[in-house]
This record gives sequence, C-alpha cells and structure tokens, in this order.
Amino acid sequence: MINMNLKELRKAHRYTQEEVAEKISVSRQAVAKWENGETVPDINNCIALAELYGVTLDDLVNHSKQKNGIGIQPEGKHVFGTVKVGERGQIVIPKKAREIFNICPQDSLLVLGDEAQGIALVKQDKFMHFVEAAYKAKECKE
Repeated sequence: MINMNLKELRKAHRYTQEEVAEKISVSRQAVAKWENGETVPDINNCIALAELYGVTLDDLVNHSKQKNGIGIQPEGKHVFGTVKVGERGQIVIPKKAREIFNICPQDSLLVLGDEAQGIALVKQDKFMHFVEAAYKAKECKE
C-alpha cells in the first residue's frame, strides 16, 4: 500500500524520483525500490516523505485509494463523503467530522455562503472569537 501512495504522491506533486531522493537525502534507487514495493522506507524516511508531501504519516503508510475512493488528502484537509439533504433542509454531519471538529449536540453552527464557492459551517463561538480578535486588531491600528 505505501508503495502506491508514494508513487501517487510523487506524481501529484510532479516530482521525479531524483527530485524526491534529493529532497530527503536518499538515492534515486531507494525511491524506485519503495515505489516498486521491493523495499519500504524506514521510519525516518517515512517521516521525511510525509513532511515533503504535506500528509499525515498514517495516511502515507495506511491510506487505500481503493478502499476510500479518493487519494490522500493534504494534512488537515478532509473529504467526509456525501450527505443527503432532508425534506426540510436538514443534513447529518458525518461522525468523523463531528469528532475532528468537536461538534456536539446543542452546539450552534453559523452557516456561511458564497454563491460562487458554496456553503461553510463554522462553530459560532469560534467565529465570534475571530470577529472579536479582528475588531481589536483594527482598533489597535487606529
């Protein structure tokens, strides 16, 4: 699995094997063997590769495009799948999204929209802290 992830990430970043090797201080042959599944990188090289590609170490090693249906996402970026909109406009936020963003029952979410970009959900308290910080920053400049 890691060999497919390494090859996919390298191609997505438009690196040659030589460029990857140079960036993490290994030989091109080592990179080729990792991508062909002949050997696997040690933990230090896995960490360097995850940092190079901006992905989590877990995704680098364990992600399966066949199982998940999508490639590895950049660290901190998520695709949670699709949800159906109910008859009254309600949606169910996927469990993993609720866990990652600590969304609990009775939390207030602010719904933001941009007709060109789409809809975003933001925890109301986090947004209010952002607005207050921006307001204070503006006051300090004046």
